[in-house]
Amino acid sequence: MSIPLLRGSLGLVFAWFGALKLTGTTPVAELVTRTVPWLDGGVVVVGLGAVEVVLGIALVVGRRLRWVALLVVLHLFGTFLTLLMQPAVAFQTGNPLLLTMTGEFVVKNLVLITAALVVMSAEVPVRQRVSSADANQR
Repeated sequence: MSIPLLRGSLGLVFAWFGALKLTGTTPVAELVTRTVPWLDGGVVVVGLGAVEVVLGIALVVGRRLRWVALLVVLHLFGTFLTLLMQPAVAFQTGNPLLLTMTGEFVVKNLVLITAALVVMSAEVPVRQRVSSADANQR
């Protein structure tokens, strides 16, 4: 029961945050734009929003979870670019141990990455489940 709840809550958060980006009401638009200054900020924010909504829905629906969770992990790793591109925004006085509110916002994604890895590992292919069941019956 805990894995479906984890999957659902992760999906809800992804879809919600993505919807905020799509509607132009996200509080992180400027952060995202300043993190990738070589790209068009508006396009990046909307693009990320669309990807997040799709991934969120896919998590809730529960199909192809290994692939969906892998994409979630890759997406979340991208958020750490903020720590590299904007260290003054993420760390107090340049100290990597003293996070700002923005730094905490980014670093908490380690928990979301771990949640996605749990969802990914819980999605065992049918072949493996059948083989395990056969082995247990012997």
